[in-house]
Amino acid sequence: MTQALAFDVGGTKVYNAIINSDGEIVSDIEKNPTPKDFESIKNLFKTIIEKYEDKVDVIAFSTCGAVNNENTKIVGSTGNIAKDYPKIEFAQLSKKPVFVENDANCAAWAEYKIGASKNTAVSVMLTLGTGVGGGIIINGKLLKGQNGAAGEMHFKMNTDKRRKCTCGNWDCFEIYASGNGLKLTAEEMLNDKNVTTYDVVKGVKEDNPEMIKILDKWQQDITDGIVGLANLFDPDCVVLSGSMAEFTDTEKIERNVNSQIVTTPTKVKKAQAGNYAGMIGAALLALNQKVGQ
Repeated sequence: MTQALAFDVGGTKVYNAIINSDGEIVSDIEKNPTPKDFESIKNLFKTIIEKYEDKVDVIAFSTCGAVNNENTKIVGSTGNIAKDYPKIEFAQLSKKPVFVENDANCAAWAEYKIGASKNTAVSVMLTLGTGVGGGIIINGKLLKGQNGAAGEMHFKMNTDKRRKCTCGNWDCFEIYASGNGLKLTAEEMLNDKNVTTYDVVKGVKEDNPEMIKILDKWQQDITDGIVGLANLFDPDCVVLSGSMAEFTDTEKIERNVNSQIVTTPTKVKKAQAGNYAGMIGAALLALNQKVGQ
């Protein structure tokens, strides 16, 4: 059975493990803090690869940032990692083939192969965390767009400049549906800049009516975004992943989505591939590409 050395590269942590073609993690999972500068990140990758490359067939990276359609380099990074990180020449890191893909796309692929959207023709995955990531699969292929940047969840929710998004534009889906979005919703509804997402979640567990209303409003914003996505892509399934997905009521969201969309009914599910879906998806994509060569 073929195997990949898979990485999950984020702004704060780098994970790595060996994963086989069934999507099974067959080694210990290693974790390192993400280095703050370009050279240190590159050297970390090289050190780990030199340790394991003779045991695997390919090297697979799940990474923050948009990745080109050739799966060789990053074409757009994020603000929470070293400025020069996109300049890394991934192919030069190993004597084995190296595959690179955006982390949300990798997680979406893991869900499609072994998780919540398995055996579906069309699926949309939303990663709800500090921000919002996305991955779209149509007829067994990732939707990449002309240069690899498809699936960015920065479509407008309002037109009157209510909230400025981290991307610099106003009122993107991300600034409403993310963890930051929940905090902003709480601030606005309570007129309190010090309220946190933890306060909201704790209050909901304690049946605090104000906090329940805040969470409901946040879930309505998520619902509104899914309605638009469902009308565009007519998916079999919408998968919610990430740390904030834990606090969503997928049954309620599904009912509300299907009461509004003009396309065929869809399912809304929580992710099932686990915390290491990015690594698993990267490995499966890389190994699939190697088989196809």
